[in-house]
Amino acid sequence: MSMAQMRSLLTSFDLQTGLSPDRPSIQRRLSAMAGMFYNEARYAEMLAEEDSLIYEFYDMGVPAQAGEIAFGTSITYPGRVGDEYFMTKGHFHTILETGEVYYCLRGQGMMLMENPEGRWEAQSLTAGAAVYVPPRYAHRSINVSPTDPLVTFFAFRGDAGHDYGTIETKGFRKLVVDKAGRPDIIDNPRWKEA
Repeated sequence: MSMAQMRSLLTSFDLQTGLSPDRPSIQRRLSAMAGMFYNEARYAEMLAEEDSLIYEFYDMGVPAQAGEIAFGTSITYPGRVGDEYFMTKGHFHTILETGEVYYCLRGQGMMLMENPEGRWEAQSLTAGAAVYVPPRYAHRSINVSPTDPLVTFFAFRGDAGHDYGTIETKGFRKLVVDKAGRPDIIDNPRWKEA
């Protein structure tokens, strides 16, 4: 490979906030989360009051090609819709046989995962913890702190793509909710079989 073909990337982000001065974030506000929270009445009430920022993330601009490694930061803000914590939409990868790594920089949260065959698990996220999401697993970050953002660094194969549609249609089988001030995992009453 000649020097002219090399493409390097230098970027920065704050290890406490996850924010990057080098790139604009991709933001998901409450209005973009329609159908994600099971308490639809509370969702509608909150949306009528304010279109809150639920989470944002940084795509560092790595080409979506085989051999590349996509990476960035994700910031999920504290809050709840009813008793369900603020969370990312969650996604499968378009190339289903793709794993992903999340390293928690700050906050308290959970990584909820499930595969098409119905297996699921949840891992705790605290500063310094890394979670490996295996291939074939949809995954969602959930902020269980009442006050602090959940900040993670992530990395996955550059050509993996994102399938949000399956989650938008079916949801996750499980939900993480606040029960007496602590996170609890319950069955999703709105989960739909394909």
